[in-house]
Amino acid sequence: MRHILIAEDDPHITSFLSRGLRAAGYETTEAADGETALLLSRSGSFDLVILDIGLPGIDGFAVLSHLRGEGVTVPVIVLTARDSVIDTVRGLEGGANDYMSKPFQFAELLARVRLRIGDGEQRATGPVLSHEGLTVDIRARRVTVADVAADLTSREFALLEVFMEHPGQVLSRDQLIGHVWGLDFDPASNVVDVYVRALRGKIGAERIETVRGAGYRLR
Repeated sequence: MRHILIAEDDPHITSFLSRGLRAAGYETTEAADGETALLLSRSGSFDLVILDIGLPGIDGFAVLSHLRGEGVTVPVIVLTARDSVIDTVRGLEGGANDYMSKPFQFAELLARVRLRIGDGEQRATGPVLSHEGLTVDIRARRVTVADVAADLTSREFALLEVFMEHPGQVLSRDQLIGHVWGLDFDPASNVVDVYVRALRGKIGAERIETVRGAGYRLR
């Protein structure tokens, strides 16, 4: 199992990332300050580091500088509230493999994680996901139900992709919001219920089960 270090001092974001990455099949370890992040990153135990710039102690830029100066080549995705061109260039020229600004959508972050460390271990089925007569072609953005094409919006497609990656698993509304709409989306919104209803109308109401008090599950 691929192991990811989350170097982030905001416990809410850390928890959000950890839950999402573990649900996607990754193992995670957390570091809440720069010194711990640097120590763990040097260990050679991680396949990727998600690195916040605004860490206490030594900041993410300094952590990255130390790592690259010592020849540590672990892929690093910088995750930060700083979105200026200067900071982006500084991060990338300092050795970051990718750069994302907060707020962010988890689905995009997950795609970048998979790009940096490969997803063969996480998604053995490759770019086409199939389950009980339902097929989702990730690259072609095509969905078929019993060999009949279904016309989905981009959000409906993203929601179905999450369900297809976790068949039989109960996914909470918070998890689905994080994967499809992003961390900054209002968790009190009923957007998940609205989109699940729309998705049921296109792929079959019986395919997505409501688990009372917990969320939804692809049957």
